[in-house]
Amino acid sequence: MDGGGNGSSTTTTATTSKGKGKATHVFKLTEDIHASEFSFLTDGETPAHEFEATLEPASYTEEKFALYNSYQKEIHHEAKDKLPSGFKRFLVQNSLVPQAIDYPSERPDNLPAKYGAYHQLYRLHGKLIAMGVIDILPSCVSSVYFMYEKEWEKFSLGKLSALREAALAREMHEAGVLDMKYLYMGFYIHSCPKMRYKGDYSPSYLVDPEDYTWAPLDKCRPLLNKYHYACFTHPERSLETPATSPDPTPELPLAVLQNAQHVVRIQRGQVVVAPIIDSAEWQRQQARETLLITLDGFGEKLSQEIIFDLSEL
Repeated sequence: MDGGGNGSSTTTTATTSKGKGKATHVFKLTEDIHASEFSFLTDGETPAHEFEATLEPASYTEEKFALYNSYQKEIHHEAKDKLPSGFKRFLVQNSLVPQAIDYPSERPDNLPAKYGAYHQLYRLHGKLIAMGVIDILPSCVSSVYFMYEKEWEKFSLGKLSALREAALAREMHEAGVLDMKYLYMGFYIHSCPKMRYKGDYSPSYLVDPEDYTWAPLDKCRPLLNKYHYACFTHPERSLETPATSPDPTPELPLAVLQNAQHVVRIQRGQVVVAPIIDSAEWQRQQARETLLITLDGFGEKLSQEIIFDLSEL
């Protein structure tokens, strides 16, 4: 991931209302993020609107697919309808094998029972108006995709979903899943206004493109403002202009290639793997060059810890 926010460290923020007789409100992430949700209302509260957010394992439904098509047309201005198979491949199918989450005491009803791929559904008066696609992993909640109905665009539902995903990581941590500490927000593109909102959450970190350590975003910003390519741990390697020619395809030792594994199939909940060099993709020159560049970028140690999904090559 290029950009990540620390979910469990999202601290309370105090905001004060001006004027006589108005109380000071201290923002508490998990409490305030649920304040508008129907299932969290206390007895006697009557909401003006029935808003609900629910979490469920990733799946295909006609309702979700209709939202996806609407989002692609109204927000991304794509003229043709998408196919259900594309939705399933993009937002449902994955290589994650569900695994039970070990809560030390009884699991709260709103928290997931297993690690895996999920859909966070946002409904108003029962109608699906937005959906977040997330992976819940042993140490983080990872944002994959978010879509919404254009009618509600002015309410910045994407920012709401980021706060709710951070709250989810915190709630799981507070429920005893102590390794759950982070929210990964995906790619951060400093020159793209639609991406820069991710830097509004604090504390946030970016991963260094060369040694994969995390650097505070505030430290990274001056380098991103100055350089076309920025290296945070070794600023002297940063480039002010694009490279004039691509790097040659790297050559890697046979031992590295033999130990790099890819998914062959998932059978009865078990992931069957094999060396990348034995895959059909390896026989195609363009795919092989992509794999060599990827393995070289990850480095020998990390390449042997990852299981690669080659289905999109």
